[in-house]
Order: sequence, then C-alpha cells, then structure tokens
Amino acid sequence: MKHSGCAVNKERHFSCEDCNGNVSGGFDASSSQIVLCQNNICNQAHMNRVVTHELIHAFDHCRAHVNWFTNVRHLACSEVRAANLSGECSLVNEIFRLHFGLKRHHQTCVRDRAILSILAVRNISKEVAEKAVDEVFESCFNDHEPFGRIPHNQTYARYAHRDFQNRDRYYSNI
Repeated sequence: MKHSGCAVNKERHFSCEDCNGNVSGGFDASSSQIVLCQNNICNQAHMNRVVTHELIHAFDHCRAHVNWFTNVRHLACSEVRAANLSGECSLVNEIFRLHFGLKRHHQTCVRDRAILSILAVRNISKEVAEKAVDEVFESCFNDHEPFGRIPHNQTYARYAHRDFQNRDRYYSNI
C-alpha cells in the first residue's frame, strides 16, 4: 500500500465490529477503512483471508480510484481480484464447501465468489452481476498486483513477497 502512495495506519484503517448476517468483513470506501466482523470470523486462517480480501479492495481504491457506487464493472473487477488473490478459492476451502473439480476450477470459483460478493453489497439482479463479472473477468483475473502472482499457498506467498522485495532491482536497469 505504501509503495502505491497510500499510507495505512492499523489503528485508523482497521475496525473490528459485530456484523449482521454472515458477512466476514468489508471495505468502507468513504472512510478507507477495513471492517472485520469479529462475530463471523471463526479462526486465524479465515481472518487472514478476510484481511487479504479487504486489503485488495483498499489497494484497488488507492491505485485505481474505483467508483464503487456507480460503476458495477469497477466493483466486479475488484471482487474478481480479491477472490483470486485472497485464498478464498484454495483447494482446501473448496473441499470444505464441497465444491471442487479439476478443469479450470479456480477460475470458476473466483467468478462465483465475485458474483456472490457483488450481490451481498449491491441491490442488483444476479444476471447484472454475472454480466459485469464476465465483462471484466479476463483482465482482472490476470491482474495479480500487488503480489505479482497468485499466492495459492504459503510457499507461493513467500515467493510473491520475495518478488515484491526485489521489484525495484528488476526495474532499475531498464
């Protein structure tokens, strides 16, 4: 976040609250604050996924100036990126949900989770949400910033962190 010109202060930009329904967290664009739903987060791994998901939204808000409330395609893109990069479509999570397959399963999961996230925050039809996700899916699914790769597991997350730390080294000789 700092590298993208957005300062983050954990005391100001994170809030733990009790939430209605079964949402685990959210990003409040008006205050640039991440809300963690303490009554719906069941363990550390779940919290890590929620924080990562919401940090992707914060990153998109900072770098892309997302118009959350009037452009459903902006929201769809950020939801695709968050579902793709947060680990919520990991094989382990999908097995727990009893949703798993072999061919293009990760992409299917990301698409489905993005649609569910849009429907949770916007009063629109499922068809409109699906259309928005489908329109932006390819470019947003392939946008792995700020990680540079999809961190499927802890090993890939370490590789992504190493790549980030060495990022300036790659571009200094160009």
